Amino acid sequence: MSSLYLHIPFCRSKCPYCDFYSQPGSAVQLVEYVDLLCAEIEILAQQHPLPDALQTIFFGGGTPSLLTVRQVERVLGEIGRWFGISDLCEITLEANPGTLDENRLLGFRQAGVNRLSLGVQSLCDQQLKLLGRGHTAAEACGSVERARKAGFENLNLDLMFGRPWQGSIRLAEELEGLLTLQPQHISLYGLSYETGTDFSARLQRGELTEIDEDEYAEQYSLLQQRLKTAGFEQYEISNFCLPGFRCRHNQVYWQRKNCLAAGCGAHSFYAAGWGERRVVPPDLEKYRDYLSRRQDPSEQLETFDRDGAMAETVYLALRTSDGIDRKQFYATFGLQPEEAYPKAFSQLFDRLQQSDDRWIFKPDSWLVYDHLISHFL
Repeated sequence: MSSLYLHIPFCRSKCPYCDFYSQPGSAVQLVEYVDLLCAEIEILAQQHPLPDALQTIFFGGGTPSLLTVRQVERVLGEIGRWFGISDLCEITLEANPGTLDENRLLGFRQAGVNRLSLGVQSLCDQQLKLLGRGHTAAEACGSVERARKAGFENLNLDLMFGRPWQGSIRLAEELEGLLTLQPQHISLYGLSYETGTDFSARLQRGELTEIDEDEYAEQYSLLQQRLKTAGFEQYEISNFCLPGFRCRHNQVYWQRKNCLAAGCGAHSFYAAGWGERRVVPPDLEKYRDYLSRRQDPSEQLETFDRDGAMAETVYLALRTSDGIDRKQFYATFGLQPEEAYPKAFSQLFDRLQQSDDRWIFKPDSWLVYDHLISHFL
């Protein structure tokens, strides 16, 4: 399984809650950035040749849908040239509804993008304005309709919960609205107030009020139950899909498999040995400088020893409904999970269950995942 992530760090404007590496960007900057990205793809392929063609490609950001159709075609062309793209490759592009028209969507689909992830976040105009989103609820629904007409049959919609002045009743209404759009996949995001964001500053000034833990839990449980009733599988803490529509690219992360990455701010993971993670520093000037000299812009972020690899394997696996594969864990580390972490398994005996030679968290445990997983770390 070979995968590639591409980071597009430009947006029309910075959302007040966002702590991802992104910034407003012009058309001129995008032209230069695509040149740099293509140069990095070549360097990446030369330094890290893959044994087979790519099975997943993910354009993330930022707002990748700011790219023109020709730019997406060019990037995919370079990827095909240097890595090869499988006929069954899942190619995802993240998009904001306010950046999409019929021609752009049709062009993306014809270029090879076959999975679209729309950052809807809310179907309430007042809430969208609060979140700093550049679209209305009507535009979000229109983007879905246009995506269908363009031939997209694999569509993810993002929904944010835990927002100020939202409430469970309004959230339930918004979820019903999303379901009427008939997506194949829904990703849930609980609002957090990350240091350095505008929302964090407003929270400190008392202009925003964070919802309490009980209300947060109520909203998450409401979403879980309604999506289950609607036929969605919860295959990860925040991700729900109809049968057969799991995001294969994201599963690469949770299964700790190789994922190359290109673009300013991108993170890659190499599974050789006990694993290594690299990052391209979120600095456009430095990115430009390295690539102008035909040098790899990435830096080593962390390397893993056996204990670190075991801990991360458990940490990622228990986020998912597949859980820890005991046979694979033994093949990799030479012991069973319960032998590696006897105290944790003893303390969490009522939260874990064994199924098909796997250890999994019971679904009602995911709400307190951060607390439970600390027993393993």
